[in-house]
Amino acid sequence: QVQLVESGGGLVRPGGSLRLSCAASGSDFSIWTMGWYRQTPGKQRELITNISPRGRTYYADSVKGRFTISRDNARNTVYLQMDSLKPEDTAVYYCNVQLVVNYWGQGTQVTVSS
Repeated sequence: QVQLVESGGGLVRPGGSLRLSCAASGSDFSIWTMGWYRQTPGKQRELITNISPRGRTYYADSVKGRFTISRDNARNTVYLQMDSLKPEDTAVYYCNVQLVVNYWGQGTQVTVSS
C-alpha cells in the first residue's frame, strides 16, 4: 500500500512562487516515476509534469519554463517548484505514482489571485 501526502499549497499573487512537496511511503520510491497533476472544477485532471527514476522529466506546454519537478530519494519526496504563477494555474494539485494501480495524494489547493 502506498500513501502520498501533498503540502505547500496556498494563496499567492500573480507572478509569485510556491513550492509543493509530496511525501511518499514505500521503500521502492527510488524506482518509481512520480508525477504532478492538477484539476479545476469541470475539467479533466491534467498531467503537468513527471520525473523518472533516472531524472528524465516531462512538462506540459502550459507550465514549461515556469515549473520545475525534482526528487529526493533519501527523503522519499518529490517537489514542484512553481514560479511566475498565473491565475490560470489555480487548481488542486495532486501527486501521483502509477504502479499496478494509480495512487494519489489528497491534493493541495493552489490559488493565484490578486
